[in-house]
Amino acid sequence: MQPLQQSAKNSSETLVYTIGKNLYINLTDRCTLACEFCPKIQGSMDVHEYNLLLSQRHSADEYIKKIGDATQYEEIVFCGFGEPTLRIKELLMIAAYCKQAGTRVRVNTDGLGNLVNKRNILPELAECVDALSVSMNAQNEKVYDQHCVPALKGSFDSMLEFLRLAPDYIPDTTATAIDGLEGVDIDACEAKAKQLGVKFRGRVLDIVG
Repeated sequence: MQPLQQSAKNSSETLVYTIGKNLYINLTDRCTLACEFCPKIQGSMDVHEYNLLLSQRHSADEYIKKIGDATQYEEIVFCGFGEPTLRIKELLMIAAYCKQAGTRVRVNTDGLGNLVNKRNILPELAECVDALSVSMNAQNEKVYDQHCVPALKGSFDSMLEFLRLAPDYIPDTTATAIDGLEGVDIDACEAKAKQLGVKFRGRVLDIVG
């Protein structure tokens, strides 16, 4: 009976969740960063009324089944408490399904997908992703490391390089940073984004989703 109980537990996990007219894909709760401002790091796995804790990796087919008719949503967004490009194969499969249905697809990312996957993943993303939202989070490496606590060396520079390359593949690319974090200069972040050829959006501290 134990396998059946485990299966029932896993089936109740939040693989997708809705906010407004958008559907969000909770692909993983693992991340390349340990951002001090992330609710997960602060001990909460909740976004709105949804618990995003995952006990295992779920297949692309499981997500596609949960999505169902993708056309009922204005946008499909890969965004949970983890970095979706850590599961690039599944991300691409799910995004392709949604894109084929004609639904807009956005990926919220820390911009470290190339560093982690050891290749330029942007050409693959461009085939099924309409927009990228990249967490710049700081205007320089010192402040970035202070707040984001990256696990990999060179994360800040790799994120900037990802932003520099992204518009050539996905023109609708936006860098974001959170206003209210100590040492974060929002104006400097915006200037850096413009220098890299991408849009910029300031976020508000403690507002998630």
